[in-house]
Amino acid sequence: MIAAGCDVGSLTAKAVLMNNGDILAAEVVRAKGGPEESARMVMDAALAKAGLSMEDIGLCVGTGYGRKRIPFVDAVESEIVCHGKGAVWQAPDVRTIVDIGGQDCKAIRIDDTGNVARYVYNDRCASGTGRFLEIIAEALEIGLNDMGDIDARAANHLTLSHQCVVFAETEIISLVNQGVAIPDIVAALHRAVAGRAASLTHSIGVEQRVAMSGGVAKNEGMFRALAAALGVELVRLNNPQITGALGAALIAAERMKG
Repeated sequence: MIAAGCDVGSLTAKAVLMNNGDILAAEVVRAKGGPEESARMVMDAALAKAGLSMEDIGLCVGTGYGRKRIPFVDAVESEIVCHGKGAVWQAPDVRTIVDIGGQDCKAIRIDDTGNVARYVYNDRCASGTGRFLEIIAEALEIGLNDMGDIDARAANHLTLSHQCVVFAETEIISLVNQGVAIPDIVAALHRAVAGRAASLTHSIGVEQRVAMSGGVAKNEGMFRALAAALGVELVRLNNPQITGALGAALIAAERMKG
């Protein structure tokens, strides 16, 4: 039977289908409407890709902030546990994970089986999250997916004075009006977010090796900034955005065997 994982976050929904330890299909969609609609949309897309139907799924585990509102799951698990499982499956030597999500930032330490040893998260302020990047991208009128390439063109080191989203947005608009180059501003933004994430991670101790999970890890500028802030060479996961859904599918497979 097929094991499935569905991760509904604040910005995207992800689904993974597995059979005998292999990924059959993985999908990511932009969150739309409520968690119920986003979950159905991404699961339907994954099933269509694999040529399967819901009746083929033996067990489905839900995760993410919307996990309790996914109508078709058999069980739910925290995204912290799922990211641990998913990261170790992709890179067995990983022991520390940094997940910069849409609405929070998490730092997780795991053992060699992917079980969580320590963790800490911050959901009180948007300044260290993907939402912060999205807000500033909108203010700069650039695409969120273009920020990594824009960062690569930075020529001058710039430091933002404010961490608060509201004040940072005002500061950035002022910098634009002063003629400061957009790449320099974007690079400064990445360093600011990375600094918050690194501070959170250091609070539980950085144990080698370190991976970045979540959709923000696909942003090369953010990836480089976090590596520099932590002072490590980050492990590249094969598909960091599906890590939570992958971990949920692995847990589903374990429970079916059990």
